[in-house]
Amino acid sequence: MNSEQQRIIEVANELLAYNCTGGSTSEQIAAAFILNDTQYLPVMYSNITQAWERLGSEWQHHVKTIQHNYSHLIQR
Repeated sequence: MNSEQQRIIEVANELLAYNCTGGSTSEQIAAAFILNDTQYLPVMYSNITQAWERLGSEWQHHVKTIQHNYSHLIQR
């Protein structure tokens, strides 16, 4: 796991615990996809397709990697 993936997991856990985070826009979008919950998308990215495209291929890969390999680190 790289540092960006670790940070996305941290942001996802912050969103679950506090319903807010200091994460960047990309981190928040990625975390919303990890959590499979659009309520966590930043307000300006309420369109799920636009949010996914905003991530770009590298961050999309992070989301997929976390979902497949590190979902056990999400504290639900």
